Amino acid sequence: TLTLKGHTQPVTSVAFSADGKRIVSGSWDQTVKVWDTDKGTETLTLKGHTNAVTSVVFSADGKYIVSGSYDHTVKVWDANKGTETLTLKGHTQGVLSVAFSADGKRIVSGSHDMTMKVWDTDKGTETLTLKGHTNGVTSVAFSADGKYIVSGSYDNTMKVWDAEQGTEILTLKGHTQ
Repeated sequence: TLTLKGHTQPVTSVAFSADGKRIVSGSWDQTVKVWDTDKGTETLTLKGHTNAVTSVVFSADGKYIVSGSYDHTVKVWDANKGTETLTLKGHTQGVLSVAFSADGKRIVSGSHDMTMKVWDTDKGTETLTLKGHTNGVTSVAFSADGKYIVSGSYDNTMKVWDAEQGTEILTLKGHTQ
């Protein structure tokens, strides 16, 4: 077994790179760390958030990492150099979840502010704000073809959205807590 140690506070999010050779982790210690899975060693520490990091993920090609934080921001990092390439600002409360589209051209973020935002990674701009949840958005994901976004919320629902128009397509209810 392999235990990766390096964060000084609880780890909130982890993800593998598509090739399985790296792991990214985010923590309450305000850092994002990249790990080599073969050696079990920390290869990068990404610093720039000013509050807990809540969500991390690699882009499909492994070139970038996106992180969300209670500092209300979404950051994009060069996964090889460890440098910050974008800071996306627009949420009014902490970011709880982030995801890349399969082509890496868009990011979706979900927040305590009850919204999701879609971001253009080339321009570094917000392209859509999705509203409809009545509590914080805890989980977000793009469909494989990038046409849809699914979100989960503290309001006990999941919603499916049109990723181009930002319109709600479906609300899925069934969870009671």
